[in-house]
Amino acid sequence: MGKQHKKESIGSIIMRYSMMLIGAALAAVALELFLIPNSIIDGGIIGISLLTNNLTGLNFGILILIFNLPFLIAGYKYIGKNFVISSLFSIVALALIEPTLHSLTPATDEPLLATVFGGLILGVGVGIVIRNAGALDGTEILGILLSRKLPFSVGEFVMFINIFIFAWAGFVLGWEQAMLSIITYFIASKAIDFVGQGLTGDTKAALVVTNEYKEVGEAIQERLGRMITNLYGKGGFIEEDKEVIFVVLTRLEIAKLRSIVFETDPQAFITIIDAQEAHGGKFKSAIH
Repeated sequence: MGKQHKKESIGSIIMRYSMMLIGAALAAVALELFLIPNSIIDGGIIGISLLTNNLTGLNFGILILIFNLPFLIAGYKYIGKNFVISSLFSIVALALIEPTLHSLTPATDEPLLATVFGGLILGVGVGIVIRNAGALDGTEILGILLSRKLPFSVGEFVMFINIFIFAWAGFVLGWEQAMLSIITYFIASKAIDFVGQGLTGDTKAALVVTNEYKEVGEAIQERLGRMITNLYGKGGFIEEDKEVIFVVLTRLEIAKLRSIVFETDPQAFITIIDAQEAHGGKFKSAIH
């Protein structure tokens, strides 16, 4: 029987949740001071919530919580309890912070500036949340779940949903605002990629070098639900034989992988690389 896996330390949990709070606050600033005053939206659940708010006048914070909740519940089994709790915390934080900014004067009434800086700040905020094992948007969670059953990647599913969201925005806000919203989404996506440490695609591959390869491998399979492959290598300096763990995962699982590995072996070495394609086996979340 392998070692008992260490739990995340209290200090690490406090730091992680503090960063998610900062990420949610940045997203609220982007929405309330840049995007909403200029009738510009983002994609995904945030975009749907903004459009619904525009049409009905219902509170944005309540809407984003309601729209995300089914996806979080659905993702509980496959993505994990900690991820769902972290995401729920981030979404609630966004829902509570955003209304407190209503009284502030918008940062700009120039649509292009609002598009660029709103998208940038929003992307940084969402990226910080993702980097700390949470999420503010349930469409990617749903994409991960459906990609296990359907022949579509997460990216393809999210893009498909966003086509309808931006088309809807064209009818509700006007086509010029819809085009600015697409630019906002693009900028936010690139900012998320940058902050989230290489989140350039749905699929990632990780190489883990550790002396505790058996325990780490068991922890990855049990807690992340991903199959691993053990590769045989040799250290270049002391020429010691080593086993290297290879695992393919989605971008939302990177933070959880880091946590699992370093809880088991603090001296481990991890490399995360982009996987352009992943076919076969049980992995269906790859870019096709």
